[in-house]
Amino acid sequence: MKSSRLFTGAARPSPLFRSSRILPSLFGPAGVLLPLVLFWACSVNPYKATNKSYKSQAGRLARIIDEHPLTTGTDSVPPAPYWVGTVNFNLRKPNFVIIHHTAQNSCPQTLKTFTDTTTKVSAHYVICKDGTIHHMLNDYLRAWQAGKSKWGNITDINSISIGIELDNNGFEAFPDAQINSLLHLLTTLKTSYGIPAANFIGHGDIAPTRKNDPNYLFPWKELSDKGFGLWYPDTTGVSIPDGFSSLTALRIVGYDIKDSSAAALAFKRHFEQDTLRSWGGPEEKILYTLFRAYE
Repeated sequence: MKSSRLFTGAARPSPLFRSSRILPSLFGPAGVLLPLVLFWACSVNPYKATNKSYKSQAGRLARIIDEHPLTTGTDSVPPAPYWVGTVNFNLRKPNFVIIHHTAQNSCPQTLKTFTDTTTKVSAHYVICKDGTIHHMLNDYLRAWQAGKSKWGNITDINSISIGIELDNNGFEAFPDAQINSLLHLLTTLKTSYGIPAANFIGHGDIAPTRKNDPNYLFPWKELSDKGFGLWYPDTTGVSIPDGFSSLTALRIVGYDIKDSSAAALAFKRHFEQDTLRSWGGPEEKILYTLFRAYE
């Protein structure tokens, strides 16, 4: 294909203060407070108020789930004489994992963003550069992380996916500690929910006209080697058959080809760690091998 076609809850009181027998031991000579109390004071969760809001919202959603289906008729449809609830059910499970970079300068900045109601954005997990994982939302709840996006025929990706944000300003490499924690988390998610390898993708893959995360330095091949995301074998001996359409192949892999240039760039960023707007033989071979995996 010619390149022109593609590139156009409340805390309990601390047990330390429940007994008068303990209080005297907290003070040294002359009534000086020992470091233990100072440490306790400094470790108070600064997100206590937003955690309380989280629990309140989760409680309201739990009550909705507990509601019995309506038994009244609708228009000319007669109501059932009584409600019959099936005994065969369980929770819906996430089937995709969407990986992001935060495009911010620190983990604390991102935590603040995700606990501010005015931002209207969130994720299930945030992983800091040192490998610390913040699990911010129950996996069964819907985070606001994918935005306007599409993968294959799926347009409501938030409803079927888990969002993972990596602390990264968008222009830097991802530290080993951070990637190691990510791999541990992905292993848990894949095992818990049976998520297919092909369904570990990036924000830039599902929203190629708006997003480029995780950035081109993200180690997609390393993830694929561990079973998270697809990759391609050596393409040296690959021959492209006559009539092969790159646009059709991009669509079958999952990309939204409404903007073919953006889709092709997202593909190159993911599979070649390349951000140049060009398309040629190497890209055709990589795409063809991946396309065959979806046939």
